[in-house]
Amino acid sequence: SPLLAIGKRQRDKLQQRLGNGIPVGLAMRYGQPAIDHAVQRLAADDYLRILAVPLYPQYCAATTASANDALFAAVAALRNQPAIRTLPPYFHDPLYIGALKANLERQIAALDFPPERLLLSFHGMPERTRQLGDPYYDQCQATARLLAEQLSLPVDVAFQSRFGKAKWLEPATDAILAAYPGKGIKRIAVAAPGFSADCLETLEELGIRGRETFLAAGGEQFALLGCLNDSAEGMDMLEALVRRELAGWLGPA
Repeated sequence: SPLLAIGKRQRDKLQQRLGNGIPVGLAMRYGQPAIDHAVQRLAADDYLRILAVPLYPQYCAATTASANDALFAAVAALRNQPAIRTLPPYFHDPLYIGALKANLERQIAALDFPPERLLLSFHGMPERTRQLGDPYYDQCQATARLLAEQLSLPVDVAFQSRFGKAKWLEPATDAILAAYPGKGIKRIAVAAPGFSADCLETLEELGIRGRETFLAAGGEQFALLGCLNDSAEGMDMLEALVRRELAGWLGPA
């Protein structure tokens, strides 16, 4: 799994930056090592303060809240419960926007063609979640707006990964890709800023199927840009976020 491999590299680099005095664990919401296992290991080693860092920039009940639910369920099973802090969504944090800007500009500059448009593709969610009060859609739009303000390349927003017959957030990524060439947009770059690391979904859905859709519609040049992953920009951001959230916990207990 590319997500697990990158996650391990992120953990190792963050551990190096924070030093051995602040142990860094790794847990997956849908995979191994699981959140409950990670919490049990920390508790067994007598760590009584845990900062949980859901690596979802934009809050959604299916992602951030789901990860926190699993965390709290694991803590509820402990007799000696640690103090818990959770990293809040960072969709509009200057650290995140700055990291995206630097990372994407570096990748775009390395391309062998100048893109006419940057498409930001976020994971889709059923429209009903927005109607129920989930802030995900608005936070995705806020991220895109803040990033676009700092880039010279025009930016569009779309949502990928639709399932079932229910109405999902729009516009859909595949529809946008298919429509670009007809509008005279034939050289594009695509990024997935809602993902902290590349996974099979971004690589296959965007890098393979998305590319095929765009080229079949008459597009000429397509580039899938990598997520922040364990890049210098991404790790600088992650370290700064973690150190900020650990304020008051560092030093003697």
